[in-house]
Amino acid sequence: MKRVTIVGAGFAALTAVQKLRAADSLMEITLVAPKPVFSYLPGTIWIPSGLRQPEDLQIPLENFFHRMKVNYHKGSATGLKDGGRTLITDRGEIPNDGLLIGSGGCYIKKLPGIEHVLVPCDGVPAAVKIRDRLKRLESGTIAIGFSGNPKEPSAMRGGPMFEYLFGIDQQLRLDGRRDRIKLVFFNPAPAPGNRLGPKAVAGLMQEMKKRNIETHLGHKLKGFTEKSVITEGGEFDAHLILFMPGITGSPWFDDTDLPRSEGGLVKADALCRVEGLEKVYVAGDSGSFPGPDWMPKQAHMADLQAKAAAENLVAELNGQEPSKTFKVELICIVDSQTSGSLVARTAKHNIVLPQMKAFHWIKRLFEWWYLRQYR
Repeated sequence: MKRVTIVGAGFAALTAVQKLRAADSLMEITLVAPKPVFSYLPGTIWIPSGLRQPEDLQIPLENFFHRMKVNYHKGSATGLKDGGRTLITDRGEIPNDGLLIGSGGCYIKKLPGIEHVLVPCDGVPAAVKIRDRLKRLESGTIAIGFSGNPKEPSAMRGGPMFEYLFGIDQQLRLDGRRDRIKLVFFNPAPAPGNRLGPKAVAGLMQEMKKRNIETHLGHKLKGFTEKSVITEGGEFDAHLILFMPGITGSPWFDDTDLPRSEGGLVKADALCRVEGLEKVYVAGDSGSFPGPDWMPKQAHMADLQAKAAAENLVAELNGQEPSKTFKVELICIVDSQTSGSLVARTAKHNIVLPQMKAFHWIKRLFEWWYLRQYR
């Protein structure tokens, strides 16, 4: 019986579980994660407005594991040995015939004063803190922005910050507080959102202007205080700061021989194989993959990479040559609580559709459809 160990319980890891089980009904699959819970981070944009409650987005995985015949190992990965054939965790060692890393990335929190900001993709608890802080704010300035990993251009996640920006603007208008609260969007790039395509960037800037959202763009970030954002282009007041740093590799990678990119992620080829290691694969935010500079770090991309990684691992375990590559595709609905705009990008096309109420409901329908497989 073939033994495969999966690290993580996010998009990439759970998609890999399904693909591996579909390919081999007898395979012994062990999944390692601190909690048997899937956090649906795309839905956290609706927690501040009350459209979602924390329990709506934290899905217990016991039923899913039972259906998929997964051995759940409660713990955290801490290292590797034997060329990847043994995963070391804080609760023991797990031997394997194949390993798939889907443990996500880590946000670079090195700027001075970073403790004063809220990072939305830190998870559901962070979104709850944003909700509570937002409720208490009667006047002042809210600053929302993101940056990247200077050594890994693709290792950033900016889409959710545009959604928080427009969603909070809409919520403040519905609450009758928008005239007392200023919104400022900041980013070290002069044209943030370039990975969405030039049409999308123009549309985002136009939407900010339409909503009377101020911008502070093109200035390198220097740090934060409890009530301000500091850049090389000046300092401005902020009573609530939402900031998404760039992404780097998980801390446990440091205690392994995993090959790393300059930005700290696990180096992989176009088949999602970890360079130099046999039957070791990576998918999602943990990996650094060859591809265009606009290749996104998003759930959809993690799913596509996980499918390829699982198929190729099965091929290797069966003595075959892996050949499955993943499609590079960016698809997102930039939601603003009551409407949304669609952005899609592939190697050949870049489609941008304007704000429509229908897109908001499509995003909510997709969430229901996606989560039902894990409930």
